[in-house]
Amino acid sequence: MGFLDEFKAFALKGNVMDMAVGVIIGGAFGKIVTSLVNDVIMPPIGLIVGGVDFSDLKLTLKQQVLDAAGEVLTPAVTWNYGAFLQQVVDFTILAFCVFMMVKMMNRLTTKKKEEEPAPAPAPEPEPTKEELLLAEIRDLLKERK
Repeated sequence: MGFLDEFKAFALKGNVMDMAVGVIIGGAFGKIVTSLVNDVIMPPIGLIVGGVDFSDLKLTLKQQVLDAAGEVLTPAVTWNYGAFLQQVVDFTILAFCVFMMVKMMNRLTTKKKEEEPAPAPAPEPEPTKEELLLAEIRDLLKERK
């Protein structure tokens, strides 16, 4: 089997294809959640806390340096904790959505297993002539005692 054949066998396995589909769907789902956080959830929260846009929250560690003409010689050094807070909210919502999807999938697979009837127990085989004879001998011995 050549290198190309091995690669083809690997790449077309069900697990690899499932993983690729999961990564692509996950990336698209991540964009949806990011939009949900940035465009739907964070604006009202910012309004509640005084009209603050969380992505703009930052602490200036070192001021920018300007020349006489007002051009920036050295940019400001900032600690952008607002962007971090936004990413934390983004992650939390994404993790919650994934948790709910896994929970739903587990519930569906559990229901499917419950719906399948349990296989009937196999009937016990007929005793052989020897077993019947031994049972008779046992019973006769019990009666003698």
